[in-house]
Amino acid sequence: MIERSVRIAARRQTVYRHFTDPVRLARWWGQAEADVRPGGVFRVAMEGGPRPVMLGEFVELVPYERVVFTFGWEPAPGVPAVPPGSSLVEVTLAEDGDATVVTVRHSGLPAVLEGETGAGWEHTLRRLFDITEQPSA
Repeated sequence: MIERSVRIAARRQTVYRHFTDPVRLARWWGQAEADVRPGGVFRVAMEGGPRPVMLGEFVELVPYERVVFTFGWEPAPGVPAVPPGSSLVEVTLAEDGDATVVTVRHSGLPAVLEGETGAGWEHTLRRLFDITEQPSA
């Protein structure tokens, strides 16, 4: 299992919207389609690189506290062989004064991909940090 955390100087409500609003998702992760309900599609065309497309569905949504979704890749050249929906991402949002600690736990991946995926989450969470630290977020 991969686990990464970041502390963001924003309220949990703001951070939660960055995981559930397609417009906000596009600012830090990539062009998104999000049917925000259990069983709803969650699709993100990642920024940079070969532009892989993550595809899964929402499993659990606890407003301002938790977002859980399945995770995999649409088949494409150079994209890891992780079928859509075959792994699980749990995002928890914990208050820390006026800030939020975002913790991502990603399970169900082949061990060979954990290093690359862990680095990917570090990069992605850094982008989230960068855009939420801006006054307009």
